[in-house]
Amino acid sequence: MSGHSKFANIKHKKEKNDAAKGKIFTIIGREIAVAVKEGGGPDPANNFKLATVIAKAKANNMPNDTIERGIKKAAGDNGNVVYEHVTYEGYGPSGIAIIVDALTDNKNRTAANVRSAFTKGSGSIGTQGCVSFMFDKKGQIIIDKEECEMDADDLMMLALDAGAEDFAEEDDSYEILTQPDDFQPVYDAIKDAGIEMASAEVTMIPQNYVTLTDENDIKQLNRTLDLLDEDDDVQAVYHNWDE
Repeated sequence: MSGHSKFANIKHKKEKNDAAKGKIFTIIGREIAVAVKEGGGPDPANNFKLATVIAKAKANNMPNDTIERGIKKAAGDNGNVVYEHVTYEGYGPSGIAIIVDALTDNKNRTAANVRSAFTKGSGSIGTQGCVSFMFDKKGQIIIDKEECEMDADDLMMLALDAGAEDFAEEDDSYEILTQPDDFQPVYDAIKDAGIEMASAEVTMIPQNYVTLTDENDIKQLNRTLDLLDEDDDVQAVYHNWDE
């Protein structure tokens, strides 16, 4: 049992995204473009990466016609913008570990913006590998208890039988963890069972969480996280702050 649910944080992010649909739609649009090109084409039935992005798009109320346009554009326009994956690692106040994943068509611009976000929050960019060793790459599925009619034991057995390595029950949610290579069969088993997922992705899970007690440190860290959240190039931010 992992014992550390991220459901509250997911809901918090969802609320922020609801207040900035243009931002989240831009992020998902880039993910669709990359998924089509890297995942095996425009058919989600044969492209799990694309199917996962589409599920994320629908969870964020992205219109179906917008999704379809994004897929067709990525599949048919050879002159489309090419995005590169870039990862940055660094530290926030009190040594909080932060990893930033970005998709960009201009690495110089993205690097400058990410560095500025760290600096304005009294943090610093580090070298590759400086904090990633503190995280484990895992498939993570979060299920809202209110949206799940299946008994907890039955859900746990369904997930474990499909290849999950950990199942945790919290007050308001279930968290299922997998190895990255086992994420797809576990995701498929839960989806086929008709269970709605609040979040499903391969992510970076901190090995340990750090609690901040200094109000200024919390303010500065939130400033960095907010600036990164506002950057269209930034796709995901991982940290070990116990919010």
